[in-house]
Amino acid sequence: MGIGFNPEEIDIVKLRERLRQMNDAELRSFGRDALYMTSPAANAGQETRDSFVLQLDEARAELKRRNDLRDTKK
Repeated sequence: MGIGFNPEEIDIVKLRERLRQMNDAELRSFGRDALYMTSPAANAGQETRDSFVLQLDEARAELKRRNDLRDTKK
């Protein structure tokens, strides 16, 4: 699944599964790509696509979940 799908086309369960399977570096890269796609520079006067925002939110949630797991193990 690419980063540019419409929200109606995104299977949130599959996206979350895919994010869980990524290592930390891949997840950060995915998040940076999604963040860029929500920026004004990437959209050049167009509205930000909800699919990018959704993917960014899911990447951030996965990073938070991983960090919370690490914190509880200390």
